[in-house]
Amino acid sequence: MNYYIIAGEASGDLHASNLMKEIKQLDSYAEFRCWGGNKMEKQGAVLVKHYRDLAFMGFIEVLLNIKTILRNINFCKKDILKNKPDALILVDYPGFNLRIAKFAKKHGIKVFYYISPQIWAWKKSRVHTIKKVVDRMFVILPFEKDFYKKYNFDVDFVGHPLLDEISSDITTNHEVFIQKHSLSAKPLIALLPGSRKQEISKILKVMLEIVPIYKDYQFVIAAAPSITLDFYKKHIGNTKIKIIYNHAYDLIKHSKAAVVTSGTATLETALLETPEVVCYKGNYLSIQIAKRIIKIKFISLVNLIMNREIVKELIQDDLNFDNLKTEMNKILFDISNQERMQEDFKLLKEKLGVSGASKKTAQLIFKHLKSKV
Repeated sequence: MNYYIIAGEASGDLHASNLMKEIKQLDSYAEFRCWGGNKMEKQGAVLVKHYRDLAFMGFIEVLLNIKTILRNINFCKKDILKNKPDALILVDYPGFNLRIAKFAKKHGIKVFYYISPQIWAWKKSRVHTIKKVVDRMFVILPFEKDFYKKYNFDVDFVGHPLLDEISSDITTNHEVFIQKHSLSAKPLIALLPGSRKQEISKILKVMLEIVPIYKDYQFVIAAAPSITLDFYKKHIGNTKIKIIYNHAYDLIKHSKAAVVTSGTATLETALLETPEVVCYKGNYLSIQIAKRIIKIKFISLVNLIMNREIVKELIQDDLNFDNLKTEMNKILFDISNQERMQEDFKLLKEKLGVSGASKKTAQLIFKHLKSKV
């Protein structure tokens, strides 16, 4: 069968690539065309557009790039009609994907949504659109099934795909990791400043301010695959900080602490049981708009899933040198705080359910398609 998959971010590229791998186990004739990234391309997909050209973040940024976004939507519609896929698989990225879902449904194409948009946080009205245009929804957070049930929409909770990804991709030997990346014997602190240039520019600057006060530690940046080394070097200047590509999980696992930009990485860090501080600083107007329409208590997935603060969130003006230093001292030197955080991370894992999300989703998609043949 022919599968058309759209993922608009780095995390979507990862999860979609794992889903493709599982689909190929079931469908030996599977062909993929996608909007995504290198990981999806590595699984054999024809890459139509890379997510680095799609990721516009924040209300103001979207408005500034609206012409490009609309061009991409129109191009995508034409490409779908031209290739006539048996199934359209959408991965998060709701602003774009829900428009494409409407179009595909109108043209009789089966629509599957893997990783629900966070409509429980804002734009709950989108649930009515989803009910009309999505054939099957696969959710990865435990509370999402109950959310959709309130609207009489039965969805499949498949567990979180990170449970599989993290357990299969770790270098367990600390010395091997240190030697491989030419690091010193000092304890590590991981910096994860995000995957988009606009957020890295704002957040990494503050992260770097605390480096000089922790002389007994070495700071290492987990680089986003789509961001060039020159871009990072421009921001770190003469600061002697290592930059590592494609080994974020290893870095997090072998670090004593992590400073993490809000996003999927906050959950990845918690699942690897590394104490963390969550950071976010965005466009001022975008944040002000978000505050008025997003109805959630937290921004990090870790706290959202647990429905309480288990990791500290420093947002906008709260993300500054003094606050970051205070929170870093807590996770580095306060043993009771470290123990509390470790216990919470274990509870988080239990909440996320069993592993095998990609395999389970692939089986459900294939079963649904076969039953309609």
